[in-house]
Amino acid sequence: MANLNLKPNSALLRPRVTEKAALGADKFNVYVFEVTPGATKKSISASVHDAYGVKPEKVRVAAIPSKKVFIRGKRGIKKGGKKAYVYLKKGDKIEVM
Repeated sequence: MANLNLKPNSALLRPRVTEKAALGADKFNVYVFEVTPGATKKSISASVHDAYGVKPEKVRVAAIPSKKVFIRGKRGIKKGGKKAYVYLKKGDKIEVM
């Protein structure tokens, strides 16, 4: 992965690099990040501004549900979490990869 420039006390954990997230970044200028469970929209906006130097226009937050998985024949749970959709103005970009 690229150098993320994230501080230890940042609300951002890592960018969510998926096909859907890449499509949103190209078409609609929306970037998706995994965030800490206690993060608020204001703290996410401030963390994006500190890490990447761009001011988000809007931030939406969604929960990632936990999922049941089988690993080597044993049942387990894949941890859920929280993700944030960060909307930027036209012309602003974030270099994630």
